[in-house]
Amino acid sequence: IAFDIVSLNGGSAPLYGEDAEGDSVNQAVLADSNIQAALQSTLPLAEVNPTEYDAVFYPGGFGLLYDLANSEEAGAATASVYDKGGIVAAVCHGPAGLLPVKLANGKHILEDIAATCFTYEEEKDFGTLPKIPYLLEESITRVAGQYSKKGPWQSFVIEQERVITGQNPQSATGVGKALVAALQQ
Repeated sequence: IAFDIVSLNGGSAPLYGEDAEGDSVNQAVLADSNIQAALQSTLPLAEVNPTEYDAVFYPGGFGLLYDLANSEEAGAATASVYDKGGIVAAVCHGPAGLLPVKLANGKHILEDIAATCFTYEEEKDFGTLPKIPYLLEESITRVAGQYSKKGPWQSFVIEQERVITGQNPQSATGVGKALVAALQQ
């Protein structure tokens, strides 16, 4: 599967959590020289033609709460991919990137579907409540047709209408597998 790593302004992507002990998948991905090169030189969103992509994936990370959650440009690009029949996937804090996505029919991408994201309980356990600008769970609940979650730190993935969301880092493998399966159909 070919991929590009895109950011709002291009350049080096900030990383954190990459030293997670015992996460052999994370370590293998970050050891890949092609992925390292892509992370060091992300494509600027303005230079990307969204109609050339079959899917958009928003990874986790608190940064999305500050930038992609408010980016009309990223929202429009994601809507373009979805409106042409593409897949949109997000995990953990990644669903923040879905907040500005308005489809060609005028509806919010999550308006009629079920979704999940990092929960209040997980924010509390992780100690991030005083550090984040808003609670993502509340924002997703306000736009989604239905919001669902499991107990803290349990893997949970929802797939509906070509949208795949995962609750937390433990859900990343499930979201990845669901995205690959959807792309192969």
